[in-house]
Amino acid sequence: MAAETVLEAQGLTKRFGGVAAVNGMSLSVGKGEILGLIGPNGAGKTTMFDLLAGSVGVSAGTIRLMGRDITGEPAHKRLAGGMARTFQIPRPFPELTLLENMLIARQAQTGERLWANFTAPRRIAAEEAAAKEKALGLLDLVALRRLADEPARVLSGGQRKLLELARVMMADPKVILLDEPAAGVNPALLEVLIARIQEINASGVTFVLIEHNIDMVSRLCSRIVVMAQGALLFQGRPDEVAREPRVIEAYLGGSGA
Repeated sequence: MAAETVLEAQGLTKRFGGVAAVNGMSLSVGKGEILGLIGPNGAGKTTMFDLLAGSVGVSAGTIRLMGRDITGEPAHKRLAGGMARTFQIPRPFPELTLLENMLIARQAQTGERLWANFTAPRRIAAEEAAAKEKALGLLDLVALRRLADEPARVLSGGQRKLLELARVMMADPKVILLDEPAAGVNPALLEVLIARIQEINASGVTFVLIEHNIDMVSRLCSRIVVMAQGALLFQGRPDEVAREPRVIEAYLGGSGA
């Protein structure tokens, strides 16, 4: 039986002036899947992520998250609805501690409402304690708990990727868009990152990842979607993608715009 579709894009197009960075792109992601999105430089992968995450608006097409049309929703509503996104270059608050960075990522806290601080102090205190416990547990998951009270500026590039993954988990997402998680990560930390993605996925979280590290994509993904020149070029299992002539030509021939 086919997996339930949790994220679906139909005919997505994004034009910048007269140039279509994404041109009629469609994809679907099944519940619990780790889907790879690859393609040569300039293929439109990051713009596709921006469209899915709500960072930019679509020129045409529709996006559905767990059956709900989210095409016109801003990024923060998509996060509240269950879809989170990481970035190729992590963006922690460098002077805040790792724990503080984690707590900022909390969603819908009672204490965000001014009068609640006067009318429900016990509830707020309980929520804050639970959030701290959750944040420390997630830092433990990504092997960063020992640095919880250190400022984020002390982290290496790979550790920042791990922190960003932990931060998005604070929102309890059902779908995570990972933008080049292996970029700038040393081999030892990359193994930690792969293991954490697999562990989170095993808990039921769906992933879509853009990645140039084909070995990582092949290890994590049962299905890969290949883009070129803003459109779908091919999709299939990693072994099918590796021997597909059109994919080989796209990379070696410099296809992409």
